[in-house]
Amino acid sequence: MSSHPPAKRSLGQNFLVDENLQRKIVDALGAGPTDHVVEIGPGRGALTRHLVGTVGRLTLVELDDQLVASLEEEYGPRADVRVVHADILDVPLTGLTSGQEQVEDLLVVGNIPYNITTPILFHLLGRPRPGHVVLMVQDDVAARIVAAPGTKEYGALSVGVRTVASAERLFKVGRKAFRPVPRVDSAMISVRPFLPPPLSPEEETRLRVLVRAAFQWRRKQLAKILRDHPDLGIPPGAAERAAAAAAVTLTDRPERVSPEQFVRLSAALP
Repeated sequence: MSSHPPAKRSLGQNFLVDENLQRKIVDALGAGPTDHVVEIGPGRGALTRHLVGTVGRLTLVELDDQLVASLEEEYGPRADVRVVHADILDVPLTGLTSGQEQVEDLLVVGNIPYNITTPILFHLLGRPRPGHVVLMVQDDVAARIVAAPGTKEYGALSVGVRTVASAERLFKVGRKAFRPVPRVDSAMISVRPFLPPPLSPEEETRLRVLVRAAFQWRRKQLAKILRDHPDLGIPPGAAERAAAAAAVTLTDRPERVSPEQFVRLSAALP
């Protein structure tokens, strides 16, 4: 592009300038000539330039007016590229598919603003879900997503993501790879939704209520949470039967319960 508008702090913009990392991220997505890739926040095209011409279709979702104009100027004439001027949180993935495509056919990649990482992640993990998501997130957020039960990083975010998808921390991205330089390091994560979803929408809603309640009271034992949390109120006998069916110990605190155990416990509760 001929000239680059400056980064806008209000939009959380930090542009990835390390070309080796740009290529590494695109390689991690694993997109080929038959794939439709949705890039969130393409910015100045750091990843875009490595995707154009190598994937079947490319949809760029960008909020910044000036960056949209630059992207349109550079890529607008191409039949295989579409520029969408919008906030990704306002765009249902179903609106980005074309023809006979399903949302499951989409691959999503992005260097997303740190201040809206979690909303974007859960927007992408709403139903229907894309086939593969590769995102740049704050390093500590990546650690929380992939954390093992029993660690201090493990919490509602870990369970919320990993009850509907597998998640992997791919590699760290140092702050010096960006301009302007952010205050924190980043990491790339790979998220692969379980397809088809193993839980029904109703089961997922019940599970979310349980997980949210549990981690709101994360210092308390499961027995007290199930009995006394206002969103749950499970009778003691029913809680004991459900815990036994799910192989969960009621004296444990939530951070000791694995994503799989939360799924089983939710299914066993009345």
